[in-house]
Order: sequence, then structure tokens, then C-alpha cells
Amino acid sequence: MFNTTAINEKNKKVQNRWRNLFLSMTLLLILPVLIILALLIIRGGPIISAEFLFEFPRSGMTAGGIFPALLGTILLVTVALLASVPLGIAAAIYLSEYARDNWMTRTINLAIINLAGVPSIVHALFGVGAFVLFFKFGTSILAAGLTLAIMTLPVVIVATKESLQAVPHAFREACWSMGATRWQTIRKIVLPNAVSGILTGVILEVSRTAGETAPIMFTGAAFFLPFLPESVFDQTMALSLHLFVVSTQVPNVPDALPYGVALLLIAIVLILNAVSIGFRTYLRGKKKW
Repeated sequence: MFNTTAINEKNKKVQNRWRNLFLSMTLLLILPVLIILALLIIRGGPIISAEFLFEFPRSGMTAGGIFPALLGTILLVTVALLASVPLGIAAAIYLSEYARDNWMTRTINLAIINLAGVPSIVHALFGVGAFVLFFKFGTSILAAGLTLAIMTLPVVIVATKESLQAVPHAFREACWSMGATRWQTIRKIVLPNAVSGILTGVILEVSRTAGETAPIMFTGAAFFLPFLPESVFDQTMALSLHLFVVSTQVPNVPDALPYGVALLLIAIVLILNAVSIGFRTYLRGKKKW
């Protein structure tokens, strides 16, 4: 006769060991993030003020604020989103809802995967050749934003495609049986039910575009500008490049300044992510399936 009580106790102990192991691994992943945030808050928090946020740099960027870099980052992210999100969603709709499974579709999917693995410095050189020189946009917000859009396009495509494919096929069949066209089904049924997943790709894109330095360094970001950009064809400062500059190129910088810039950059990403996640959770709550 088997001792079921002993077996159950043994299984429970093994399960608890594995659970504790996975919990420890999760905490090890979270711990560095918490340490970094704590370090930035302790060292960079004291410099955060209204002057720091809304004034121009002074005294060779060793004093004053970072308003031009803050505004430039927002402009670059906005241009990148406006360029990549519609294009990425359109490409995902074609690949998920219209394209047949053949060699061309498989080649496109492979190209998207490879594009996601290209180093950012290569995207920067592509942006210089394509947008700065060929299209003659010059070193500008438009050229830098489009370079960031090309770099993050695979994220939007993959996230949107997976979200569209997660919508039950029965929804489509029900619409088709009612006489709806394929596009009407996509617009009225598929996209509304997939929008929460699409936002995941947008969140990832915002996080990456806000922190990239190499692509904008060659295509539109400036070391220092004493004025604000008047159009997308002007250059701009950016937080990521500004952080690199004050950390490595400018002498006699106060110790708190680089940490303050880094803290603000992370805060912007976290705020945008929190808003997007909240909106995504709200949309998921409205689903009927």
C-alpha cells in the first residue's frame, strides 16, 4: 500500500522549493531596477525643480535647466509614433487578415524579425543616408523621428499582428455570415477587440525611442541649442544625448545634474507607460470574451 500522505507531503515540499526558486529569480530581476531607481532618486532628486524643468542650460551646461532637451524628446517621440504606428498597424492587418501563407509572406515576416535585431547605430547610418541626404530633410527632428520610427516599426507590427490573431475567428465568421465585408469586419470587430494588445507595442516603442541616443545623434539631435525648434525641419536637443554630453563631455558638472537628467528621462517613460497600461486595462475590462 502506498502512503498517500507521505507522497503528498513530499510533492508539497518539492512544489514549495520550485516556487521559492522562481520567486528568488523574479526578485533578482526586480532588485537591480529598484536599486537604480533609488540611486537616481537619492542623487538626482534634490536637483529636480521648476527651474530645472523649464529653463535653458547656462554656464556651459553646468547650470540652469533642461527644457530644450525635454521638449525635443517629446517632439522626437511624437514624430516617431505618428510615422510608425499607422504604418505598423496597416502592415500587421495585411499580414494577419489578407496575406496568404506563401513564400512572399514568410520572407516579409523574416525581414521584420531581422529588422528588429539590427543595431541602433546601423539605423543611424541608414537615417543619415535616407532621410538626411536622399530626401534632403537635413539634420532635423523629422529625420531623427523617422529614423526612430523605422527602428521601432517591428515592435508595433509584431504586437499588432499577435493581437489581431488573438481575436477569436468565430467573431469574423459571424460578421461574414451577416454580409459584412472583410474590411468592415476588421474595422468594427477585430481592431476594437485587439486595441489593448496594440497598445503594448506602442508602450514598448515609447520606452525605446525616448532613450535612444545613436540614431538621433547623427540625424537631428544637437549638442546645445540656445533656442527652441520652430518646425520639424530644425534640430533639437534631446534628453538621452544631453545625458551623454553632461556625463562625458562637459567639465565641472555638478554631481547631481547627470542623475537628475536620468531620473527625469526614466520618469517620463514610466509616466507614459503607466497611462498606456491604465488605458489598456480599461479596454480589456470592456471585453466580452
